[in-house]
Amino acid sequence: MSPAIDDAAYWIGLSLIPGVGSETLRQLLHEFGTPEQVYATPSGLLRKVVSEHIAQHIAQGPDQAAIAPMLAWLDDAQNHLITLADAAYPKALLEIPDPPPLLYVKGRIELLNMPALAIVGSRNASPQGEKNAEEFAQSLSNAGYCIISGLALGIDGAAHRGALRGGSSTVAVVGTGLDIVYPARHRDLAHDIATQGALVSEFPLGTPSRAQNFPRRNRIISGLARGCLVVEANLQSGSLITARLATEQGREVFALPGSIHSPLSKGCHLLIKQGAKLVDSIQDILEELGGAPISFVANEGASGLTGNEPLLQCMGFDAITLDTLIQQSGLTGETVSAMLLVLELEGKVACLPGGRYQRLG
Repeated sequence: MSPAIDDAAYWIGLSLIPGVGSETLRQLLHEFGTPEQVYATPSGLLRKVVSEHIAQHIAQGPDQAAIAPMLAWLDDAQNHLITLADAAYPKALLEIPDPPPLLYVKGRIELLNMPALAIVGSRNASPQGEKNAEEFAQSLSNAGYCIISGLALGIDGAAHRGALRGGSSTVAVVGTGLDIVYPARHRDLAHDIATQGALVSEFPLGTPSRAQNFPRRNRIISGLARGCLVVEANLQSGSLITARLATEQGREVFALPGSIHSPLSKGCHLLIKQGAKLVDSIQDILEELGGAPISFVANEGASGLTGNEPLLQCMGFDAITLDTLIQQSGLTGETVSAMLLVLELEGKVACLPGGRYQRLG
């Protein structure tokens, strides 16, 4: 095996030891250094940090039979193992209290360090809720935000589909091993995400769908993002867990309001009462996050938009001033003015009295 594969074997080996969760693994790394150094540490020293049972497992070395399927999976150029020691590790996850020591990734690892927004919500969403999630995701993706969600039915799936049509793609954080698609109904969607975006899991291959895994993966969904948008959620929804984690991680929380008579609105209304920002357009989100990332211009080719159309994604359909557009887009005043002129000539933007501009339907 190459040194890189050897290194992966040590990381995977430690993570597979019964009783070694992310906190214990980080503690071992803090005390003894790299995973290879952990395996080289005498049992007597290990027992000062972990139980006798775990120390004995470490003393036996990595379980080659258990590791072999993971190493074989890594032979595929589309598959990756990212650890806390890697430069590619998502910087946003280093800010959260419980960062996963290693991540299995299928697809584009560069997306994990892009500006991102999480979109989550009910598995039993209404048709309008799915439409809202899809449209918000596509607009935010075109504005430069990679969309993070959990591949669940309902709002999650709609968010992924919308983001794939935008310029910044999507990341699905799942609660199973990456050799398992859950729910099975999203097999085609998972394939599209693996090809155009990225699938991510902290769980090793072969990990089935277990109820306790999904709240754990929620901290990664919120942790990867600058903010979390909740679209339809009842009061028992797991999306409220993601929103709570986002708040604890210092992320912005956004919620779409709905009918006072719909159970699917009650979770969003509760979040708004607790301080989440009520949103009814992409502009509300961009204003809170300080505008579209400067990097969104680099994504024009992927989105299929012309050089001026990404500016439309910063506008919504309400009148907006030139100064606000400059702030939200991250572009210079001269560039924004030139883009607006072309959009006016194309009939996509109208110039209003008072130096304001409005996107036309």
